[in-house]
Amino acid sequence: MNHLTFDLQKPLDFIAIGRLCIDLNANEINRPMEETVTFTKYVGGSPANITIGMSRLGMKTGFIGRVADDQMGRFIINYLKKNNIDTSNVITDKSGSVTGLAFTEIKSPTDCSILMYRDNVADLKLEPKDIKEDYIKQAKVLLISGTALAKSPSREAVFLALDYARKHGVVVFFDLDYRPYTWNSLEETAIYYNLAAEKCDVIIGTREEFDIMEQFESNRNDDEKTAKRWFDYQAKIVVIKHGKDGSIAYTKEGEKFKGKIFPANVIKTFGAGDSYAAAFIYGLMQGWDIPKAMEYGAAAASIVISSHSCSDAMPTLKQIEDFIQKYKNDPIVTK
Repeated sequence: MNHLTFDLQKPLDFIAIGRLCIDLNANEINRPMEETVTFTKYVGGSPANITIGMSRLGMKTGFIGRVADDQMGRFIINYLKKNNIDTSNVITDKSGSVTGLAFTEIKSPTDCSILMYRDNVADLKLEPKDIKEDYIKQAKVLLISGTALAKSPSREAVFLALDYARKHGVVVFFDLDYRPYTWNSLEETAIYYNLAAEKCDVIIGTREEFDIMEQFESNRNDDEKTAKRWFDYQAKIVVIKHGKDGSIAYTKEGEKFKGKIFPANVIKTFGAGDSYAAAFIYGLMQGWDIPKAMEYGAAAASIVISSHSCSDAMPTLKQIEDFIQKYKNDPIVTK
């Protein structure tokens, strides 16, 4: 069953909007950051990682965002270009802003944390006037993510992009991507997340992220109720992720699909959600059924958490298919 209809006449497959930043991943792993001396620099930010993932899968992609007018900003633009991502709508911010930095601490494969530098960051300076209706109109898919809603003027820019997408039949994906920093309160988070989610066709997030959105609801932590709530608006598919227990997708028609889980040689936990989203969205755009799209998403997630980087590790289609083939007869995966 095709839950989503993509306009095949549109020249761009996928555009994302929002956070472009730098990941500095600890080289000395399995120790606290206090003892970490060296880091490797990568492009980061959830929407950036998903766009890089989509591009690696052969999709024609673009990005809407702002970077700082410095070496880090230029590094990001060059990396996007090298990955065949259209940067015509990535603006260099001239206000004296800086590029957001995420230092990652890898204490153990399951104990990872991120130290964020997010003061005066360029990506939150995105303005409504930066959003070109004609650019969004050209895309089959627009992806928004939660962090861009945390502050004005970026928040208004995203809402304007959502309006243009709805007006021109662009399928909208919402990667919840909740990060507590940059938000003032849980109430503020819930209100803006909910307003944005009402305008989206597919909503993807962890159980914890949906709980934060349900601040004002009396019965939280119920996947079926969570999904059903969004089907009263635009949503056709809601995916709720449960970490190592896999994910569950719900459809407006009342279907429910539990995703597979693949083994992984886990180095770190971050990056899994971004690679999952890229492969899942790719699968839906190919017209695959939801279980197959979820399977490719799960395989992509396992590949990325087994690697040191997020963006650099985004897999190609062949890498995902080889990985799935490797575990084809594994009873844990096939059950």
